[in-house]
Amino acid sequence: AYHIAREALANVVRHARARRCKVRLAVKGGEQGRLHLSIQDDGQGFPEGVRTGVGLASMRERAAELGGTCTIQAQPGAGTRVVAVLPLGS
Repeated sequence: AYHIAREALANVVRHARARRCKVRLAVKGGEQGRLHLSIQDDGQGFPEGVRTGVGLASMRERAAELGGTCTIQAQPGAGTRVVAVLPLGS
């Protein structure tokens, strides 16, 4: 979760031209549940189908390696949202 959040925040600083960014963490389903991580900015976003860099792919790969998911939604002029859902416990 830390590395996904770090990469998402680095992208906000490098690319988004955002004024605001919200980071949210929530645990759903108790101790054996899932960690929900959301990073959302109000920056420039990027168009659908644009070639993205290694950073976005690495966030998805990290989540998948842990048995979770990471989705990235961006709209030109309306910001970007990264949502990772990761399992907790063993």
